[in-house]
Amino acid sequence: MREFEISRETSLDASQAETWAAITTGSAGWLWPQPELAQGAPGAGGPVVEWDPPHRWVGYETREDGWYNRLEAQVTAREDGGSTLRWVHSGMFVDDWDDQYDGVSQHTEFYLHTLLQYLAHFRGRDAVWTHVEAPVGGPGGAPDALDVLRTALGVPADVAAGDEVTVALPDGPTRVVVDYVHPHFLGLRTDDALVRVFGRNAFGHVVGVAVHDFAAQPASSDDTAAAWTSLLAHTYGD
Repeated sequence: MREFEISRETSLDASQAETWAAITTGSAGWLWPQPELAQGAPGAGGPVVEWDPPHRWVGYETREDGWYNRLEAQVTAREDGGSTLRWVHSGMFVDDWDDQYDGVSQHTEFYLHTLLQYLAHFRGRDAVWTHVEAPVGGPGGAPDALDVLRTALGVPADVAAGDEVTVALPDGPTRVVVDYVHPHFLGLRTDDALVRVFGRNAFGHVVGVAVHDFAAQPASSDDTAAAWTSLLAHTYGD
């Protein structure tokens, strides 16, 4: 085992209170749903061991063999009314340190970008979160799996962040803003949702999709999962 630390600091237009709400009660809008955070409650990094609202929380878990995982979030108010978020993820990787570090670091960048999108476009709105993956062991884990899905969605090969395009989502042709472009990730924003595509095939797993649905009358998570599972099955021939 070998230790790692990934630290990011992000400036946000949202106030300290709004950012604190986003990273505690609003995580379904940009990360995944968590139980209400409080001292001792389960959190993204493990049970909350330090709790100082609206400034800082720390989640931490450990094992007898020395493995641990720690996540710290610190929110500071700025004089201009915005806030700064410091996000620190540390712990132990058991195997393949370089690959795991790259994977976690790149996921962190994508999650924090999604937080920015949430606060900019859907601040304070409830979200229904859904996550699906291509079947393990199939074409969804091949080296070109993310490119295959991008093509199936109709995302142009030369697309750039900020472009508006029409893509083939499960509900049919949909106009979206492409808010994130990366060799291993893709972010699409509709009028009512953030669609996050994870090319985890690059890290030894399979392609996954998360949907943060902010519609006034959103589909159920089960229905969204079924629609995207069908699309992935059709895309990869499973």
